[in-house]
Amino acid sequence: MERRRLLLALAAAWLATRALMLWLLAHDSLGILGGRVGREVWRLYHHWYGVLAHGAFPAHDTLWQYPPGAGVVLLSPGLLPWWTYFQAFVALTVLSDAVIAFALARAGTRPGRTLAGAAVWVGGLPLLVRVPFARYDVQVTALAVVSLLALSRSTRVCGAFAALGTLVKVWPALVLVGVQRGRDTRSVWASVALTGTSLLLLLVFVFRNPLAFLLQQGGRGVQIESLGGTLLSLATHAGWPGKVHYRYGAMEFTGPYVSTVAHTSLALTAVAFGLLLLWRIRARHWTEAVPYDAALSAVLLFTVTSRVISPQYMIWLVGLAAVCLTSRHTTQRPVATLILASTALSAVIFPVKYGEVIECSWTGTGLMVLRNGMLLLAAALSFARLWRTSTVRAPQDTGSYPQALRESRAPASL
Repeated sequence: MERRRLLLALAAAWLATRALMLWLLAHDSLGILGGRVGREVWRLYHHWYGVLAHGAFPAHDTLWQYPPGAGVVLLSPGLLPWWTYFQAFVALTVLSDAVIAFALARAGTRPGRTLAGAAVWVGGLPLLVRVPFARYDVQVTALAVVSLLALSRSTRVCGAFAALGTLVKVWPALVLVGVQRGRDTRSVWASVALTGTSLLLLLVFVFRNPLAFLLQQGGRGVQIESLGGTLLSLATHAGWPGKVHYRYGAMEFTGPYVSTVAHTSLALTAVAFGLLLLWRIRARHWTEAVPYDAALSAVLLFTVTSRVISPQYMIWLVGLAAVCLTSRHTTQRPVATLILASTALSAVIFPVKYGEVIECSWTGTGLMVLRNGMLLLAAALSFARLWRTSTVRAPQDTGSYPQALRESRAPASL
């Protein structure tokens, strides 16, 4: 009865918060909200929809920087022809949000699990106000969340959803970094290869220029909201002459040493990959929470080392933190707290104080230092706790996780 009351409370909270988010999105032009965020849907996404509907990816559009699977998501509002493109897109985004909440709630009702994960998602997403419903990152997060939650039941389903997410926005491939070595890893990646290759061949057959996004992605610079951008923003107060310009769909720095910062970010991303690879080699103790914790740690590391940290990236982190908190064995509770705080601050940065950030004022710079400082701390803490609990000491209780029963016969390989 207590669990039923909690589920009803979560459902009521979801309905209330999503109604408020939709109302705010419908009144996007209110000055107090800091600027319009919905134009990305009704202007940019709708434009791409028109190009995709004619069987081609926008190859010569510098703003198109997404894998071919993104085209399927942007075409999906056509399934609801009785609404405008904007209305249909938002409706499908809300549906994806509901799928995540339902999946987390269902996982939380299993023996040994908790509803804290569902509560984090229901209460954490509204911290970004109406931005989540004006981006397609909720749909991508849904694929990643379902992939992780399916792991304990079916490695093939886990791999299939991860492949779909990767074809839409690449980062969901990182959720597989914590799959237990041996049979599970082989099964998951076989499913990824089969699903990903099949869908990619279908997209290549149906559309022209499916890999055009690679040309635009390589030209990106240092976005003002990234960790490198924060350092450059601080440098402007020490006399650095760089400027902020709109390039490749984002506000980026231009000027001396920007390319050095960009290359350093790429090098740090390589270091992050090396750390995750070293962890996989050294990891010895798996619980049901290890794949979840590793997924969150991996996405955090790649986020803080990225040349771009858009506000919608926080949607990914909230979703993965919520998956971690469905398990009582997770090590990421303090990390989830930092992510929620960073998410709330991100809503102040964009769009409310975004002008200050663009101008590199002390207010804008201070907000970025605080937000990115918390994200950097979260990434370091996440990886340290993951390393300590899975490589140094054995967990006190492996729970009912079936993979623990197979650990003794799993080969020690990647």
